[in-house]
Amino acid sequence: MPWKETDPMKERVRFIQDWLRRSHSVVELCAMYGISRKSAYKWIDRYMHDGPDWAVERSHAASHVHNRTAPEIEQALMDMRLKHRSWGARKLLHCVGLANPQWVLPHESTVCDMLKRHGLVKTGPRRRAVGHPGAPRAVVQGPNDCWSVDFKGQFRLGNGQYCYPLTVTDNFSRYLLECRGMAGTLLEPSKAVFTRLFKEYGLPRRVRSDNGVPFAGAGLGRLSQLSVWWIKLGVLPELIEPGKPQQNGRHERMHRTLKDEATKPPAATAAGQQRKFNHFRTEYNEVRPHESLDMDTPAQWYRPSNRPMPARLQPMSYPDRFETRLVSSNGGIRWSRQWVNVTSALIGEYIGLEPIDDGLWDVYYGIKKLGRLHERQMCIEDECGRLKRSNRSGVQGLQQQGVTQ
Repeated sequence: MPWKETDPMKERVRFIQDWLRRSHSVVELCAMYGISRKSAYKWIDRYMHDGPDWAVERSHAASHVHNRTAPEIEQALMDMRLKHRSWGARKLLHCVGLANPQWVLPHESTVCDMLKRHGLVKTGPRRRAVGHPGAPRAVVQGPNDCWSVDFKGQFRLGNGQYCYPLTVTDNFSRYLLECRGMAGTLLEPSKAVFTRLFKEYGLPRRVRSDNGVPFAGAGLGRLSQLSVWWIKLGVLPELIEPGKPQQNGRHERMHRTLKDEATKPPAATAAGQQRKFNHFRTEYNEVRPHESLDMDTPAQWYRPSNRPMPARLQPMSYPDRFETRLVSSNGGIRWSRQWVNVTSALIGEYIGLEPIDDGLWDVYYGIKKLGRLHERQMCIEDECGRLKRSNRSGVQGLQQQGVTQ
């Protein structure tokens, strides 16, 4: 039973005084003070052997902790965390271990406890695990097999201007090729960024993006002017499914780190924000270890492409078995004395049609398959199985101009 609702230390002193008077037995004193005999004999023993501080409450913590982390190791881990606030226990242990190979480092769970004790962990509701319905269409086997590109959502700078970060990563090495603050998502500034990247790093085989501008359009093959230019260079555009950003999960994960480390708080001007992006890119590529790379940095895994950017674009060519047609100014082609709608993104470009069966032709623009032409319906079925109707309005327009079918 507990001591009475008074000062516990005073109660212990009174208990010993009454015990010294020998006016009551220990059992009677226990009943008077509401304590157990075990507690009574404990305090009598302390009075007899522990000196003047016998009544002071003692800590119940162990007097010695085996394998306790040395203070200098804990301080180094906490200093590293303060420098890199988004890093977890595994990255902290890796970097501190590289700098101090003679140290015996604690387990990851111990470092997590340290971070909580020092208030360096954000607590909140745990995210509910969800399925992963999407997956990349092709396996990435080496650097430049596939680049990912996206515009990280816009945000306001200190001066009130909007900033649209354009990011490009290599999917194999996680190397951040570009992180550029843009004034918008227009075609020409974006094309200028890719021109510089292609000249510096060479051409990738594929570029994966979402379905937003300027990467995709609304017509056949979801082609845009930017993706048409990629195809001319021999780079295959690859779109994720709408509403499934997890299909570009590596890039989206990088965006979360970018947001935490380079935009909170935003800089006052575009130039200042770009300096923050440049610093983040250097640290992300050359300092930050990646668990998926065996704790190496992206710079240790990335190599430039052996496909240089050509100085001049060559005309689009197709095998001899293909039929070729020029896409007219109305976005269609003439086929079997009729007009078939293709896409306005290919106006002035030649497409190739490969015979598959009677009345069936696969439609290509360069290395990109756009769909399948059905002569019976005189329309093109896209890769999702949707049929694009023949361009009746284009036919009428050409008839008005005196063009015969």
